[in-house]
Amino acid sequence: MEYSYLGKSGLKVSRICLGTMNFGPVTDEKESFRIMDAALDAGVNFFDTANVYGFKIGAGATEEIIGRWFKQGGGRREKVVLATKVYGKMGDETDGPNDEGGLSAYKIRRHLEGSLKRLQTDHVELYQMHHEDSRISWDELWGAFEVAVQQGKIGYVGSSNFAAWHIAIAQKEAEKRHFLGLVSEQHKYSLLCREPELEVLPAAKELGLGVIPWSPLDGGLLGRNALKKIEGSRSGGNTERVEKHKQQLEQFASLCEELGEPQDVVALAWVLANPSVTAPIIGPRTSEQFESSLRILDVKLDESTMNRLDEIFPGPGGAAPKAYAW
Repeated sequence: MEYSYLGKSGLKVSRICLGTMNFGPVTDEKESFRIMDAALDAGVNFFDTANVYGFKIGAGATEEIIGRWFKQGGGRREKVVLATKVYGKMGDETDGPNDEGGLSAYKIRRHLEGSLKRLQTDHVELYQMHHEDSRISWDELWGAFEVAVQQGKIGYVGSSNFAAWHIAIAQKEAEKRHFLGLVSEQHKYSLLCREPELEVLPAAKELGLGVIPWSPLDGGLLGRNALKKIEGSRSGGNTERVEKHKQQLEQFASLCEELGEPQDVVALAWVLANPSVTAPIIGPRTSEQFESSLRILDVKLDESTMNRLDEIFPGPGGAAPKAYAW
């Protein structure tokens, strides 16, 4: 396994991040345990979750599964760099109107305590804002996070789905308080979603944030089953999007066949090759899917392949404003 520092922090994380969104709603607890055990065996120490994960079986269910896995002992908790998120509605009637989607010092305190209880731990290494909330001042937010850090309940703060200007303001306000600020940004990024190359990736690099791409396979469209109407595959029922990108996906499949690698491995290796990226999030539904994803660490795409991928999936042309202005 390869490891990298998470942004400007001294925390080392695996170059693959295990996403747990499927645990509970799609993947049962027994198989979820197998995947997490396999991740540790492979050296994957970076696990990502969120308080709202669980969806159709209930918000918080995924954190509860991870907590029961930790409870088995065997050094499981000690070996994991754990990341969770706050923002969404948890359905807690005791919070009343304060349980709506958004951020506040009140919500950060209450929802962090809830996550720690479900996860059966006294701290998380990375606590992430699941979305920005421009209604709330950074004095309120950084004040709340500073207290949580001082209490030892969180190690670092991260963002998710922030624009570049949100990141810039957050870091400037943290600097005023002599606080570390953000160490990471979790952002959608894939061959089919390259807009972050305009501003988010350059801002993260300049300001010292690690980038943790979510949906690096774009909901399965860049997976090996995208062009096959296989029942149960994530892209199989998404015929409209498949048809929209069919020509690109066919060219991509041909290139991957030439390379002798499946589409998902090439797509993930492309994301990992970006120097701004710390670790893409993989969200396996089965142990077999997890094991196959480890291949991305061995695949190094040469310049010719990278150029062909640019031709199939054109990016914005680089960073703003040079991408579109003199």
